[in-house]
Amino acid sequence: MGGKNSSKNKQQNDSETIVTICRNRKAAHEYELSERLECGVVLVGSEVKSLRENAPGLDQAFARVEDGEVWIYGLDIPEYVQANQLNHKPKRKRKLLLHKEEIERLSAKVSQKGTTLIPTELYFKKGMAKIVLALGIGKKLHDKRESLKKAEAKREINRAMSRRRRGE
Repeated sequence: MGGKNSSKNKQQNDSETIVTICRNRKAAHEYELSERLECGVVLVGSEVKSLRENAPGLDQAFARVEDGEVWIYGLDIPEYVQANQLNHKPKRKRKLLLHKEEIERLSAKVSQKGTTLIPTELYFKKGMAKIVLALGIGKKLHDKRESLKKAEAKREINRAMSRRRRGE
């Protein structure tokens, strides 16, 4: 009897897992990221199959609020070879799924000068494609340099501490 229940629990745990497809590493360097929000993505079948096979290009992507809906632009999902005539356009705009209240709140924040919606991560959760949007404010060149200096200092501290622990 216990065998059936344990296999059922394993299936539930497997469906809860998050399978990361890609991350936008440039986003943290280019923007000061604040609030993050998970949202669904409306995709066609060939796009889902392509996501499972190929890593999409998230570097050039950004999102906009238009007419009470959120759309993502520049998300490059390569064509799925086996789809033939029923294939999708790789860089078409795609609708993001959010609640009305969330869209209104984002719209108010994005209307401020210099603020934009940046996709930071794309993954499958419970078999559904999800994307994480972050509110981003563009960094100036001196801010980027400062971020690099802080990261380098942190690495040096970690190196020194690990050498100290090893007794070198």
